[in-house]
Amino acid sequence: MGYIKGEERNQTFLFPESFDEYIHEENPVRIIDEYVEHLDMKELKFQKAVCSKNGRPPYNPKDLLKLYLYGYLNRIRSSRRLEHEASRNIEVIWLLKKLKPDFKTIADFRKDNKKALKAVFRQFVRLCDEWDLFGKEMVAIDGTKIRACNSKRNNYSVKKLERHIQYIDEKIDTYLKDLEAGDQAEATDRKPSADEIQKRIQELRNRKLKYEEYQEQLHKTGENEISTTDPDARLMCNSNNNVDVSYNIQTTVDAKNKLIADFKVTTNPNDLGELDNMALRAKTVFGAETLEVLADKGYYKAEDLKKCVEQSPH
Repeated sequence: MGYIKGEERNQTFLFPESFDEYIHEENPVRIIDEYVEHLDMKELKFQKAVCSKNGRPPYNPKDLLKLYLYGYLNRIRSSRRLEHEASRNIEVIWLLKKLKPDFKTIADFRKDNKKALKAVFRQFVRLCDEWDLFGKEMVAIDGTKIRACNSKRNNYSVKKLERHIQYIDEKIDTYLKDLEAGDQAEATDRKPSADEIQKRIQELRNRKLKYEEYQEQLHKTGENEISTTDPDARLMCNSNNNVDVSYNIQTTVDAKNKLIADFKVTTNPNDLGELDNMALRAKTVFGAETLEVLADKGYYKAEDLKKCVEQSPH
């Protein structure tokens, strides 16, 4: 008995299959496609919502939004990964109708439409509310650490800057001593020439100047650290006890259908101080007088609990 065989790749069909047949009727990408098509991109203030008559035609923001939402649902945050999916993933190929935007176009879309993307989320929450998908009785609040693009190497605290500046000063002193001593080594132990040393000294001084500017910025803002790639990101400990430059995403999930009703991006390394804020935001979103809130011990702060009680009707 032979194996089950597939179709010959080079076989030509008299009546070719429709591309649409590869996507099941209940596939979530159909919901994404239908939902986005009914959005008013101009009202939501997406850039390029109105196509200019001049210059090179841009991608329709609806297509890029579909790709963004697909990535969100499938935990694909990287712009390069989304670019790759547009060439290999049958769902994305169907969703974008074979469009293949590059990673920079995808990244710029997210960067240039932050407020519009938030507006889409708010509008979707209102839609879920109209469909009675929220119970509005019990919510769970929790924080998730999302790693930023900023590397730890490009994150500086006051102490780290002090260490770097001290190291540079020591290296400059060493080079200056080498210049004073001259080239007295044997030919086989060649040392850098005076010009090479001067060049290295200048490089170190430029680096020191950059670090001193960071110090001045921290002094003016009163912040404890600075990230050069993602200014809002901070050094945080994640669930695996590893330290990364990250964002702390606070989310509120309704108990009825486990749908996210609200979110907030913070730079706090822990969840303290967010319980009352997120609980009151949830009451505002739902328009509820009372709400049962669940949170883990990471949120325990007497002041926050007191504020929640004070906002409850007596």
